[in-house]
Amino acid sequence: MVLPVFPSAGTLTLRGLRQADRGPYDLQLPPGTCALVTGRSGAGKSRLLRMAADLDPHEGQAWLGEHARDTMPAPLWRRQVCYVPAEPGWWDDSVRAHFPHAELAAPLLARLGLPDGILDAPVARLSTGERQRLALLRALGPSLRCLLLDEPTAALDPDTAQRVVTLLQDVKAAGVAILLVTHHPGQFDALADVRHTLAPDSLERQQP
Repeated sequence: MVLPVFPSAGTLTLRGLRQADRGPYDLQLPPGTCALVTGRSGAGKSRLLRMAADLDPHEGQAWLGEHARDTMPAPLWRRQVCYVPAEPGWWDDSVRAHFPHAELAAPLLARLGLPDGILDAPVARLSTGERQRLALLRALGPSLRCLLLDEPTAALDPDTAQRVVTLLQDVKAAGVAILLVTHHPGQFDALADVRHTLAPDSLERQQP
């Protein structure tokens, strides 16, 4: 299955994102690139992603190309800049109810080692790893411009984790920007273009 080309909305720019005890953080992420973020536990990596998705109160600005986040409704921003948490939420008993674009996800199930009928399964029967992979697939909607991924392979065995990396390579090649938080950066050597280290008060780009 070849992914569609996602129309570019321009570079994701984060400027001065901060909370009372975190930041300020600055980042530029062009379309079709991947930035890894590492840092000690509790440094604020998940908070950075949630601020970028406009899910938590914060100060600072964000843009997609020339379009400022505060000029559009929050749901529209989040469809384009989509946050996939390490422990994804589920708001219905049925898996399929979470997939308004199931026709896009269904051809990709096998690539992530998921059975054909899983979209018709109840959420309660999903394993942790299945939930994590399905959350990634449901983020791949037609409005997607940037993926914000929090430990996307944390619950997966090495072979399945590699399936995720391979799919993300195709997502990136289709024009989506990826900002990925991980404690296992070596898993993403084939995906990452730049690497950053996050501390409570800084986001520093690592030297090659």
